[in-house]
Amino acid sequence: EPARAGAGAEEQREEEEENHDHDHEGGGEPAALNGVVVSEKVKNNNLDVKIPESELEAEEKGVEEERPRESDSNILDVSSDYPRDKHISIQRHLADLEKLADLREDEKKPCPLCPEEKFKACYSHKLHRHLQNLHWKVSVEFEGYRMCICHLSCRPVKPNLVGDQTLAKMGAHYHCIICSATIVRRTDMIGHINRHVNKGETESRFITVRAPKSSYEVVKESATDVQVLPNHSTPQKTDSYFNPKMKLNRQLIFCALAVLAGERKPIECLDAFGATGIMGLQWAKHLRSSVKVTINDCNEKSVTMIKENCHLNKMKVKLNIKEEDNDETVGDGEENSDTIEVTKMDANVIMHLRSFDFIHLDPFGSSVNYLDSAFRNVRNLGIVSLTSTDISSLYAKAQHVALRHYGCSIVRTEYYKELAARAVIAAVTRAAARCNKGIEVLLAVALEHFVLVVVRVLRGPTPADDSAKKVRYLIHCQWCEERVFQKEGNMVEENPYQQLPCDCHSSMPGKTAVLLGPLWSGTLFNTGFLRRMLLEAVQYGLDEAQPLLKTLVCEAECTTLKHFSTHSPGDENKQEECGVYIKTPNTSAESYLVHGKRKSEEMLRGAAKRQRAEHSTEHPPFYYNIHRHSIKGMNMPKLNKFLNYLSEAGYRVSRTHFDPMGVRTNAPLAQFKTVLMKYSTATYVGAQAEGPVHLPGEIQVGVDVPAAAEIKVEEAELAEDDKSRVAAAVFTQSYPTHCAAD
Repeated sequence: EPARAGAGAEEQREEEEENHDHDHEGGGEPAALNGVVVSEKVKNNNLDVKIPESELEAEEKGVEEERPRESDSNILDVSSDYPRDKHISIQRHLADLEKLADLREDEKKPCPLCPEEKFKACYSHKLHRHLQNLHWKVSVEFEGYRMCICHLSCRPVKPNLVGDQTLAKMGAHYHCIICSATIVRRTDMIGHINRHVNKGETESRFITVRAPKSSYEVVKESATDVQVLPNHSTPQKTDSYFNPKMKLNRQLIFCALAVLAGERKPIECLDAFGATGIMGLQWAKHLRSSVKVTINDCNEKSVTMIKENCHLNKMKVKLNIKEEDNDETVGDGEENSDTIEVTKMDANVIMHLRSFDFIHLDPFGSSVNYLDSAFRNVRNLGIVSLTSTDISSLYAKAQHVALRHYGCSIVRTEYYKELAARAVIAAVTRAAARCNKGIEVLLAVALEHFVLVVVRVLRGPTPADDSAKKVRYLIHCQWCEERVFQKEGNMVEENPYQQLPCDCHSSMPGKTAVLLGPLWSGTLFNTGFLRRMLLEAVQYGLDEAQPLLKTLVCEAECTTLKHFSTHSPGDENKQEECGVYIKTPNTSAESYLVHGKRKSEEMLRGAAKRQRAEHSTEHPPFYYNIHRHSIKGMNMPKLNKFLNYLSEAGYRVSRTHFDPMGVRTNAPLAQFKTVLMKYSTATYVGAQAEGPVHLPGEIQVGVDVPAAAEIKVEEAELAEDDKSRVAAAVFTQSYPTHCAAD
């Protein structure tokens, strides 16, 4: 047996020498000398370090096991200069953590994440419960990995009062998989990881360079592809922002631009805050030669992303960036239908330098800082649209911020969304008036995430004065929420409460009303413009914008959806917007040619009178929430039925997009409650058929309201004994057993 062992040892030496010679010739397996292997990595560094063969094989197996794990996640160690192995407390499965402990039934093993002083070696069943309950259950998960709690002396601990470091309690902590930081609390570790994700740092080491192209996500919206970062919903300050929830906003703005492009072409339009460039790309891709699109952004990364998105949609880029280097691969600068101009400068600067027909402002938060620049060089009859996302201040959650930004005092009311839209329009009106320009509001939308306002610009001091006169204060009753705009004039009234239709001031002690504003008191919609926007939405297949535009048309005309029609009688030939006649697509040029100058002027003058008569009936301001004014103990009718009841009473009525349960009507609040009470049913009458229930003691009909004459007033003069008999009859019907016993 010793001889055989010696022969085997000699054969093994000969094989190792052959392998050593083969490695020197072509390079294959690591060199082996006397059972000791020298790795290639060490040889390349010219270090004569000998590593035992058993340790090297274990290391190679560990590397082979870790490679598929790293490929499954997005956590990549792209920095070869700073190699870092993940900490042993970071594992994918509990079985991987148990492999570190090398559990065996017949041997005691220590915990790999606890020092010997804290947890002594034990058998496998006890160690398994320890790893599962103490380390795995309180771990923090990220990208398929679990960062388990570690009790090793990785993190320095504070010495005790005596100063003995060895007696100090070892601090439990977590190891960050991204930046290798050690965090004590689990909640702090979760917040630490969330901050990495918000900054776009999902790699194994903190890297400040831009993410590779493969990490971009391609999002398609309205036949337009854009590349966005993985953190596009919660970006870092230097990253681009893309919000899929603003798709409806982008469709509305596109419809407004399409309507303007139908009036005159080509038009120069500006997207002042491009971000990913999705809005400007949609304009250029669908409207083609009708528009000349300019996308601007002051962020260099956003400009780079806009150029890449232009190439992704096969659009040429015309650069206008004041930089030393000019990329030839970006575009050849030819102006055609597929060319988009990309600029990198502040939004105020580009609006001061150039003139545009259409300007859209969508900054982060309030847009009041850019209004003066927007109205400075915008062309006559051009359009300015702005999106405000500072809903906390506009919706009266931060009233001091609204006062600071918009110069407007507001409170939380049932019509707070329309209040926000009128506050934004008031700020727009004042900014336009400072540039001797007036406005006509074409569209005002206030939804959950944004407030969108689209206005047409009218040059001249006379339109500016007319628009400025429509900015007034609002008197709001805090008891019944009745409201009315303050009358024009500078004279101080002795009792401003007399302007309110309610009598809360006389029946309630103290001050009952507040003064809100200044607010826009004019109309919020232009019916002709909205109808043409609806036609553009149908033409381009914008499904999300069509229901909202139909609601807006009904709201502008203050009518129900039953009476909605795509073509009104006054809009068959022409439409008047802010004193300008605009041809509709159904109108031919020959219909405007009339023989004789005097006859044509007379016809135009007559048409103008008819149009002014139609546009004079503006929609009533504000709306009432039917739930807010419902009667306690009564079942109110369905909303559509209630609209019919108000319409039958002689009032103008429609639904509103501001509130799904809101009713826009010209009826005073007292008459609104009267009709609501008349057609409500009592909750305790279960077997009674559905129908109107008359509560005559509560009906109050105003003398000055002509439409309230249809309500029966004779029922209001019942005697007290009749009321008692009615109450006794209702009680007997509800509780027959008690009445029989009595």
